[in-house]
Amino acid sequence: MKNAVLITGSAAGTGLVIAEKFAKEGYAVFISSRNKSSAEKAAEELCDRYGIYSLGLKLDPLSETDVGEAFEAIEGSGCCLKALILNAADLGLDMPMLTTDVKDWLRVINTNLGWNFEIAQRSAQVMTQKGGSIVFIGSNTSTRAIKNRSAYIASKGGINSLVKALAVELGEYGIRVNCLASGSIKTLRWEQLSKEAQEAKKHRVPLHDIADFEDIANAAWFLSCDMSKNITGTTLTVDGGADAQLFPNS
Repeated sequence: MKNAVLITGSAAGTGLVIAEKFAKEGYAVFISSRNKSSAEKAAEELCDRYGIYSLGLKLDPLSETDVGEAFEAIEGSGCCLKALILNAADLGLDMPMLTTDVKDWLRVINTNLGWNFEIAQRSAQVMTQKGGSIVFIGSNTSTRAIKNRSAYIASKGGINSLVKALAVELGEYGIRVNCLASGSIKTLRWEQLSKEAQEAKKHRVPLHDIADFEDIANAAWFLSCDMSKNITGTTLTVDGGADAQLFPNS
């Protein structure tokens, strides 16, 4: 039975590069996205490029129907789900505390904590017989706050605590639960910055660079494979040292 990974939010960007890493390692890969056609296209490309089994799934946050159908497909595939990477998130951008509607604030919390818990729960139920690894993608903003993103920051702080709670509960089943806390990543928003702005942002970090997609993918693989077989309930920070320093470089 082929080992498999489910990666949420993996039709593009960080999630897709994580999927490519697992495909290179021979895993069957379940791609998920709010847009089913995007997920199916990414899965087809992985299959063609790496010769592995891959399936695109529609997973809209907080949709119980999507979750149920996705796990029916996973369990019916004949693959053994050994890893879950919870990459999808509501970024909660531009949400000033004094003016943000509470419903919008709770949407971010429900997506990043509630929905991710649901996916983790369903995955753990599948993994109880043979063990596995669950990796939440967190953020260094859970310990280093920035303005106007309180819902996102609170949800990522909640993930840090949730990881410890689940690690304690699931350890007896051989299921490890960890958090990969990223800092800034070279996403499309990064590419849209001027060269001057990019250099200034890199200079503020001790390593004078921010993470690319491969940095996150390699860390996700490490937390999922046997190289970390005695690591659970912890957070691995990948941010060029930003979380370690009190004040950014001037």
